[in-house]
Amino acid sequence: MKHLLSIEELTAAQLTALLDHAAVLKANRGTRNPQPLAGQTWALIFTKSSTRTRVSFEVGIRELGGFPMFLSKNDIQLGRGEPIRDTARVLGRMVHGCIIRTFAQQDVIDFAEFSNIPTINALTDDEHPCQILADLLTIREKLGTWENRKIAFIGDGFSNMTRSWMWAAKHLGFELVVASPIACQPPADFLTNLNAHNVSITTDPAAASKGAHVINTDVWLSMGQEGQAEKEAEFAGFEVNSTLLAHSAPGHIVLHCLPAYRGKEISAEVLELHADTIFQQAENRLHAQKAILCALAR
Repeated sequence: MKHLLSIEELTAAQLTALLDHAAVLKANRGTRNPQPLAGQTWALIFTKSSTRTRVSFEVGIRELGGFPMFLSKNDIQLGRGEPIRDTARVLGRMVHGCIIRTFAQQDVIDFAEFSNIPTINALTDDEHPCQILADLLTIREKLGTWENRKIAFIGDGFSNMTRSWMWAAKHLGFELVVASPIACQPPADFLTNLNAHNVSITTDPAAASKGAHVINTDVWLSMGQEGQAEKEAEFAGFEVNSTLLAHSAPGHIVLHCLPAYRGKEISAEVLELHADTIFQQAENRLHAQKAILCALAR
């Protein structure tokens, strides 16, 4: 594995190996610390705001012996229109790896191609692979496995999170049901390309939640979509609340990748009831991303 650009490009074996190593790194944190990034500098190029992604990557790089260099779009010439391929060819001669959080998936692909250094997608409009790895680690910790489990995603059916979840389901074989308003469902060509019989789409959150072991949600409006009142109005009836969870399997867990807007995609009651799992999920960003960094270290 030279880069981590998407869940789509990974195999089941690669996903499982990353999660196995993440579990080991988590268990051994503070006692046995591998240093595969010793003497290395890794750049973090962020054109989108971040709490969990930035902190977990900076801490993870340091714990693995490296030095993080945070670069917002206002710090570098990307903010003034320099092509991503030119930035890549410069940084590829100076740093050892790069983590990019941005809008266009193509920017991450181009950076990886022109920099010739390990590149990690820390979120684009198309995918959020690091978050899905953390979520899968949390499911394994809380439920033991994702095998023979039903996972429901309630919300935007074609966000970066749902796209990554659909590819994870394709690779790992668990049942995934996405409940989304019609206007926010994945287009037919995406589903044809996905070709996963274990992934289904519905407009009924209760049907998606019926018998589900994992109820997953995210903000209705992704970064860059703020203020789109017309889209937000589509989600009436899609709040993850106690009424919806009454349809779920006994012992179910609730996931939210955060930040959460209480009273919109999730009720305050449900978030607080499942806070231990949700913030364990947030912590697992650190361990999953350390596993990715180890896998890409040269």
